[in-house]
Amino acid sequence: MSAVPVIALLVLDGVPAHQLTTPGLVLDAVARSAPGAAYELRVCAVPRTVTTARPAPLTVTADRGLDGLDGAGAVLVAGHDGFRAEPPPGVADALRAAVDRGSRVLAVGTGAFTLAAAGVLDGRRATTEWSHVPELAARHPRVAVDPAGTLVVDGPFRTSAGFLGGLDLWLRLVAEDHGDEVAAATARQLVLPVYDDAGAARAELARALAESGGLEPTVRWLEASADRPLTLADIAAHARLSPRTLDRRFRAHTGLSPLKYLLRVRLDRARHLLEHDDATIEQIAARVGFGSSAGFRRHFRDATGRTPRDYRAAARRDSD
Repeated sequence: MSAVPVIALLVLDGVPAHQLTTPGLVLDAVARSAPGAAYELRVCAVPRTVTTARPAPLTVTADRGLDGLDGAGAVLVAGHDGFRAEPPPGVADALRAAVDRGSRVLAVGTGAFTLAAAGVLDGRRATTEWSHVPELAARHPRVAVDPAGTLVVDGPFRTSAGFLGGLDLWLRLVAEDHGDEVAAATARQLVLPVYDDAGAARAELARALAESGGLEPTVRWLEASADRPLTLADIAAHARLSPRTLDRRFRAHTGLSPLKYLLRVRLDRARHLLEHDDATIEQIAARVGFGSSAGFRRHFRDATGRTPRDYRAAARRDSD
């Protein structure tokens, strides 16, 4: 294996073009932020020539095929239009072999479907694009799909909802390999505004619920009451629906249960407080509605891949 860490980016037909450009931007920024933190990026494709997704499809020929995954310390599967179909021949075997070798295996957005189809996510937690969360759960019931997670880490697997071409996933790799300070410096080098992906996703969910007919008052009440110890029965009583009907309508329009939506509200507020408030972790946990600081820490780490303390430290460094 090369002395330089190798990342193999596996792209399939219909890959979004920005998922091809994001890695180059990030790894170039890494090299400028920390000259000793270089990577070798292998772009691998099956077939070797693929067409990017609409609205402006481009034809791209990769330098490597599946052989490019050999020796890679990390294998990242990009999203693609054909995620509902079986992976091309050889892809599932190559991904299973990467897992067996001890590689980290990652997926951006709908790339999680490819990992699930290969069977490597069975019994694991994972996420995907918000709009495809219910479908991933239905197609692959052995995968514990987390609709509230924007980036989910479980063992060697890292899956991302895919905001900004998987930027969060690439920065996670950098942080794991070179530390939070290099990752924060890399983010600054990208000259990108801070993108509150979780907040944006939650706003999208709220709009969908408002359009579902009759749930908007309950959504507003739930958000205003998030610091209280709410149960599903409490939320259903406010909506004047049975718990089963409420749960079904929430899931139909968002892919989230009411309690998962409530969890997302609480985590969004906790992120904001960690970034802008000097309250202790225990105080923040209580202010956003968690019954215990231990539960807060567990949910926060599950959703972000970091402890609240580490998240706060990285956010403060990034703002300096």
